[in-house]
Amino acid sequence: MVQRIGYAAGAYDLFHIGHLNILKHAKTQCDWLIAGVVSDELCESSKGRRPVVPLIERLAIVQSIKYVDEAVAEVLPDKLATWERLKFDIFFKGDDWRGTSKGRDLESRFAMVGVEVVYFPYTVNTSSTQLRMALSIMNAEKLRANH
Repeated sequence: MVQRIGYAAGAYDLFHIGHLNILKHAKTQCDWLIAGVVSDELCESSKGRRPVVPLIERLAIVQSIKYVDEAVAEVLPDKLATWERLKFDIFFKGDDWRGTSKGRDLESRFAMVGVEVVYFPYTVNTSSTQLRMALSIMNAEKLRANH
């Protein structure tokens, strides 16, 4: 029997329900799900800041999710280079990439090697960016209260 291998890449920083939903939905569309946890260095180069939670801890968290069969550190900026190493059949991405130039480029490059790109709804109410902002506000309030 041919197994369909899925790949869901993300920083998975400040793990929240949006991350869980992507992994849960991804697992329903493949037999083996690999979660690519983006390295601290790649996060910093693409987002301009390092994750709050270090890579080794994010890997442990993601690997413990029941929908994930394998968690790997994503250390290569080129998704096609990651595919060459892992040979997945489906690439899962949040739909905030759908219709963008980055998304179209990803789709066309993956189409050349037979990889399907599947988009999932982006969780609007919760994001690592929102959680990071909330933590900053809480820390600022705590500092003001202590002075």
